[in-house]
This record gives sequence, C-alpha cells and structure tokens, in this order.
Amino acid sequence: MGMTLAEKILARKSGESMVVPGQIVDAYPDKVMSHYATYRAVNVMKKLGVEKFYDPDRIVIIIDHRVPARTADNANQEKISRDFAREMKLRNFYDVHKGIAHLVMMEKGHVLPGYLIVGTDSHSTIYGCMGALGSGIGYTECASVWITGKLWMKVPETYKVVLKGEMPKGVYAKDLILDFIGRVTANGCTYKAVEFHGDLALRLTMFERMTLSCMSMEMGAKAAFFPPDEVTVNYLKGRTDKELDLVQPDADAEYAKEFMVEADKLEPVVAVPHHVDNIKKVSEVAGQPFHQAFVGSCANANFDDLKIVADIVKGHKVDPGVRFILAPSSQEAFLEAAKTGLIQTLIDANVLITNPGCAACADDTGTLADGEICLSASTRNFLGRMGNRKSEIYLSSPATVAASAIRGVITDPREFVG
Repeated sequence: MGMTLAEKILARKSGESMVVPGQIVDAYPDKVMSHYATYRAVNVMKKLGVEKFYDPDRIVIIIDHRVPARTADNANQEKISRDFAREMKLRNFYDVHKGIAHLVMMEKGHVLPGYLIVGTDSHSTIYGCMGALGSGIGYTECASVWITGKLWMKVPETYKVVLKGEMPKGVYAKDLILDFIGRVTANGCTYKAVEFHGDLALRLTMFERMTLSCMSMEMGAKAAFFPPDEVTVNYLKGRTDKELDLVQPDADAEYAKEFMVEADKLEPVVAVPHHVDNIKKVSEVAGQPFHQAFVGSCANANFDDLKIVADIVKGHKVDPGVRFILAPSSQEAFLEAAKTGLIQTLIDANVLITNPGCAACADDTGTLADGEICLSASTRNFLGRMGNRKSEIYLSSPATVAASAIRGVITDPREFVG
C-alpha cells in the first residue's frame, strides 16, 4: 500500500519506512516558525532554565501581528522576542517591516517541498502550497521543539479533492475554497490532511494555491497539499540554492474520502456572519450596505491580489460611506506593487494602504465600531474578530471587496471583470 503526502513526509521525518493513519510518531520538523507569540515560547524556555537549542538554524522568528506595536504591552512583547533572537544569535529573525510570517517564510526560502514545518499560527497549513506539511502548534510545543528538535504527531487520514474545469470570469481562488468550506462545513476535515488534485489544480498559480492551502484550516484541516510541480520550482527560483525534492503521493495511496469540485459551476460567494462555512452567493446578499472594506491577511494580500483590486478600482473612487483598508502581505509584495504603479492606482481611488502585516485580520488596525459591518478578504469572520463583538464581518474574494467598495454595497465583481 502506498502513502499520501502527509504519510510520506511524516514517515521520513520520523525515520519510519512507512506510517499509517492514527499512528503516533516522533517527528523532527525542518523549520519551526514563531511569530508575535514568540515571547510566550521564550518565557517557557526561560522557566525551564534551558539555554541551548537542538538546532538554531531550524528556528525562524518573524514579528508580524501587531506591528508597529500599538500598546506598551505589545512593544514589550516584541522586545522580548527581539532581544532573545539577538542573545541567541539566531540567523533567521525578521522584524516588523517584513510582513506576515507565512509569506516571509516562503519568500525567504524556508519552505521547500517535502519539508515538515510547524508554526505558532493555525494558518501554517499554507505551506502545503509547495508540497510541505505545515501545521500549527502552541507556544509551549514551540519551546519544546526548540529544545528537543521533535514533537509527537498523529498521522492524519487524507482527503483527496479533485479540482476540475475552468473558473468563470469574476470567480477566484477565494470563492472556490469558501464554496468548498460551505459544502464540507468548518468541522468537515478536522485533523485530516487534504490533497488538491485535478486539471485545475495544475493550472493554479502559486498565489492561488496559497489561498486554498491557507483557508483549508477553516474546515479543520491538519495540513493541505498541492503536490509540487513546475509551478513550485519556478516560484522557488532565486529563493533557495538547495536541491528540491518534489515529493509526490504514491499512485496506490489510500484516501479516506474523495471530493469533486466542478469549477465551471462556481459563482462569487461570501461567508456571512459569524461563521466561515455560512456561505451564500454574492447574488443572494447583493445590496447589503457596509462600512469598512479590507483586503489583507495571509490568504489574500499578495501581489496578484493587489493587482486584482487595482484593476477593478482604476478610474473609480471608493464610495464615501466606505473606509477601504489594504495591507500588503509582505514587503516584497508592497515593493512590487509600488514599482508597477499599483500603489498609485489604489491611492487615487482613495484606498488606505497600511504597512505589510496582519492588520485588521488580527485586530491590529481597522477596529470596527458598534453596529458596523466589514466586507473582508481575510481568513475569518468570527464574532469579535476585528475587535468588537457588536460588529459583523462578511468574507469574500479581493475582487468582491473592491467592486463592493466602489458601489458602497455588496456587489457582484462580474460587473467589473465580466
């Protein structure tokens, strides 16, 4: 019997010739990512009185959530992480200017096919866009891996998702994954690995794959994969000098379930308050007024997303009743948008551009007032996600956000891109 990607990677990282779902293994991650919560892992390590890492080169620290610091507490927390990285002479430390941890990890070549990567953020599933097993852990586990180099992991069952056909005009990767989450529910893939296959999966860009792998967390996935291919190789050119291992699932791998997604039948969708799996077609909620638009997060703020927004708002102005906040995912995406003129287009349309980082997705900027509604191209729309339990969040693609910001009400993006 062959192995799925999750099984194959966990077997390799635990020194086993083969593993099966439900098996517990001691796995050695290739990288351990910690973000703004690093200070918590530092405190655990200090309480234990340990002053030596298993392998400092496996540790990557990126400060991203509340940047620049908005309170004295935030500043002190960041200082703990910054001082710790300096004292321990860690090479892989990225300060507040670099952007969202997940994007920085990939841009800087810390994510490679076949890697096992754990991180102090649930959306670490995003690393599966390159055929790596990415999964979230807590800060206590993070400190443990710093010290021992390993952690126990249960081998997950794997679901196979076959993506077929062509996405219609005005339908994007975010629509695809939101529609699928609505289909399987927020608990539908709990502690499962998900593999995306099919002719459409092969044609998706790396940034579209990031969106699907990232948002797979919102259906409970432990990991989410695209088998690495030419798209992976091209993205990694210039980002690493290491030889790539394009690990693939075995042809006779066994999957617990298989799903089919016929992309031709998809329409723009939104997740309505207060659950990511509460999905409706945009046409069903069109005309709903809102107060704030947001494009950001690890799911939807890369250069391609910024271009989608700029192409829609070009020659238009944001409705005066809407605040449109945009936070690029990384310094790299921000620079490319500046060089290509997209930033000028966005500013001309009255879009407020903030520094790279998690921004409103992590209640950093753009806190909502009582009774306000935000239309957001971020990861979650839970009650209180943007700092106020008396507000509401709708989730959609960046295109739907941009089109709606112009009209001042939720609007089908096909009006602008069809």
